[in-house]
Amino acid sequence: MWNDYSKSYIKNNRASSLSVIAAAFISALLLSLLCSLFYNLWKYEAERIELEEGPWHSRIEGVIRDEDLEMIRDFAHVESADRVPEQGTSPEPSAAVDLRFDDMGLVLENTPRIAALLDIPPENISYHHSLLALYMVRDPQDTAPRLIFPLFLAVTIAASLSLIAIIHNSFAVSMNARVRQLGILSSIGATPKQLRACLLQEAAALCAVPVAAGDLLGILTSMGLLRMSNALLDGRIEGRHEAVFGYHPLVFALTLLATVATVWISAWMPARKLSRLTPLEAIRDAGEPRLKRRNRSRLLALLFGVPGELAGNALKAQKKALRTASLSLVFSFLAFTVMQCFFTLSAISTRETYFERYMGVWDVMATVKNASAGTFAETDEIRSLPGAESVTVYQKAAARRVVASGECTDEMLAFGGFEGAPAGDVTPLDWGWLVNAPLVILDDAGFLSYCAQIGAEQRLDGAVILNRIRDVTNPDFRHPRFFPYIREDAGTSVLLQAASVSVSAEVPVLAYTDQVPPLREEYATLDYYELVHFLPVSLWREIGDRIGGAEPDFYIQVRARENATRAELDSLQQEIRRLLTASGYTAESENRLQEQETNDTQIRGMMAFFSLFCILLAVIGAGSLFSNALGFVRQRKREFARYLSVGLTPEEIRKIFCIEALVIAGRPVLITVPAAALAVFLMLRASYMDPGEFLAEAPLLPIAAFLLAILASVALAYRLGWRGLQKLRLAEILRDDTML
Repeated sequence: MWNDYSKSYIKNNRASSLSVIAAAFISALLLSLLCSLFYNLWKYEAERIELEEGPWHSRIEGVIRDEDLEMIRDFAHVESADRVPEQGTSPEPSAAVDLRFDDMGLVLENTPRIAALLDIPPENISYHHSLLALYMVRDPQDTAPRLIFPLFLAVTIAASLSLIAIIHNSFAVSMNARVRQLGILSSIGATPKQLRACLLQEAAALCAVPVAAGDLLGILTSMGLLRMSNALLDGRIEGRHEAVFGYHPLVFALTLLATVATVWISAWMPARKLSRLTPLEAIRDAGEPRLKRRNRSRLLALLFGVPGELAGNALKAQKKALRTASLSLVFSFLAFTVMQCFFTLSAISTRETYFERYMGVWDVMATVKNASAGTFAETDEIRSLPGAESVTVYQKAAARRVVASGECTDEMLAFGGFEGAPAGDVTPLDWGWLVNAPLVILDDAGFLSYCAQIGAEQRLDGAVILNRIRDVTNPDFRHPRFFPYIREDAGTSVLLQAASVSVSAEVPVLAYTDQVPPLREEYATLDYYELVHFLPVSLWREIGDRIGGAEPDFYIQVRARENATRAELDSLQQEIRRLLTASGYTAESENRLQEQETNDTQIRGMMAFFSLFCILLAVIGAGSLFSNALGFVRQRKREFARYLSVGLTPEEIRKIFCIEALVIAGRPVLITVPAAALAVFLMLRASYMDPGEFLAEAPLLPIAAFLLAILASVALAYRLGWRGLQKLRLAEILRDDTML
C-alpha cells in the first residue's frame, strides 16, 4: 500500500508535501533553539553561582578535627570536603566544612547523617539552595521560589503544545484533501488501522530530513546568539564571566523526543479522524470547506457587495483551517507592537529619571568593598587625577529617631501624618513615633561644600537634616510633592541605634534643608517617612561605635570635566581602580557613559530577542497561510466552479480573493490598535509620563515595517493560490470528479 499509494502521492503532490515539510522544519528549529538556549542559560547560571558563592553543596559548622575531616571524605558519595577558607586559618579546630557530593540527590539525606556522626546539631547544617535548585534538589525548609529549572520544563512543554496546534493545520490540510481517496481505499478493503499507518508513514517520510535539519540549525542558531551576546556585553558589565556554549547529549535527546512527539501527535490527530470515517462518508466528502450555518457578512456585503458576501462565507467556512494563521499573525503583531512601545517607554523613563537627572552629578562611581569611609585616606590622590573635577566619598548607615508629637509640621498633619504608615517604617510610641533615620556620611570636604551649597554654617561637629516628606496621597513618583517634615526649632537630634533603641547619640543640627547634596542617591523612595541625616566623617568617627549600622561598603563619586568623552571617562576609571588596588582595596567601578551604553545595548538585545520571537510567530502564521493557499486548487476548485457556472467572471473571483486577503491582513490591525492603545495608556498611567513625550519617540517605523511584512506575506500567499486557480477551466473541473 505504501509503494502503490503513498509514495506516488508524495511524488505527484509536491506543493502539499512542501507545507508539511516546512511545518516540521519550523517545529524542530524552534524546539531545538528553545532547548539549547535554556540549557546554556541554566549552565551559565550554575557557573555564575559557583563563581560568586562557591561550588559547595552543603556546609557543616562545628568543632571538626582533622581526623573528622578525613572521615567525612571517606563517607559514601562525598566528592570533596574542605574547610571554609575564611575560617581555616583559625588556630582553633572549630571551622565550617563545605561538602560536595557526586550525586546531588543524596545531599539532603547524607549531610544530616554526617553531622550526626560528628555530634553536630542539625541547625548547624546549611545548604547551597540556589545551586541545588538548579539540579531540582529542593529543601522543604527553603521557601524561596527557585523557578529557573521548572520554568525551562514548563516553557518547553508549553512550546510543544503550541507547536502541535500550529503544525497540526498543515497535516490536516494535506490529509483532508484526500478524504475521497481514502474512502475509495476503505471501500475496497483497507482497514482503519492500515489507513492510519499509511498516513503516519507519509508523515515520517516527509519529516525525517526537515526534523534533523531543524535540530541542527537550532543548535547553530543558539551558538550564534550566545556569541552575539558575549560580543555585545564584552567589557560592558564589570565582573561578568563569558558564557561558553555547551550542549549535553540529554539536551539533544530531549529536543529530539519533543520534536518527534510534536510531529507525531500533529499527524496522528487528523489521521485518526480520517481513518474513522465510513467509506460512504468519505466518498461523499468533496474535500472542500463547508459552511455549517450561513450568516450574512453584513459589513463585507455593505462595503463590497456580492463578492464581499461570498468572501465572508468563504472565510467562515475556512475558519478552522485559517485559525492558526489568524492567531499567529494577530498575536505576533500585537506582541511586537506592545513590546516596542514598552521598551521605548522604558528607555525614555530610564533616560529621564536616571541618566539625565544625574548627568551633572557623577561620571565615575567606585564601590569599595568591606571598608570604611572613616579610614579612607586616598581622597586627595583621587582629586589630583587628571580629568577629575570633584570627588565625594560617602558611606551609608542605618539609624532611627523619635519624632515627638509636637514636632510634626501642619503641612504633614494636613495629609494624615503617620496614619496608615507601614509598621516597618513607623513605630508608634507613647510620646511620638519611631522612624527610620538613614545616615549619609560625607567626607569632610564634601560635607563643607554641601553646607556652603545650602547656606549653612560650615562646621564638622554637627548634622544637616533633610527636612522634607513626600505627600503619601500623591502616587506620582515622577512629579512628587514634598512638604516640611518637622519643625525646625530643635538644635539637636538624638539618633538611636537601628538594632537597639536603648543606645543613642545626640548630635547638633547645623541646618534643616529641602536640598540634597549632588549624590547619585534616592531619598524617601520606598519609605516615605524616613528622616535623612547628613554627617561629616569626622563626626561619624566619634559616634559610629555607638550608633553602628554602617553598610560594609563605601562609595567614591567622581565628576569629570563637562562633556567628557567615553575614552576620557574610561581612562579616569582605570586610574581610580589602579590607585585603589595599589592601596589594598577591593572595588567595583563604573562610568556614566559606559553604563548608558550598556543599558542601551541591553534594551536593544532584549528588543532583538523578543522581535525574533515575534517574527518567528509571524513566520508560523505566514507558513500556515501559504500551506492553506497551496491547497486552494485542491480544496476550493468545486467552489469556484459553481461561481463560474452561475455567471461570475474571473475578475469577480479575483476580487473575492482580494477581499479575503484584506480581511486576514486587516484583522491583526483591527485587534492590535485598540489593544495596544489600551496597553500604552495603562503603561503611561503607571509611569506618570506625559503622552506627548512618548508620542514624540513612538516606534512607528518598526511597527509599520512589521505590518507591511504581514500584508506582503498575505498578499503573496493569496497571489500563489490565485495563480493556481486561474489555470483551471470549468469543463476540466466538472469532468474531474475524483479530486485527484
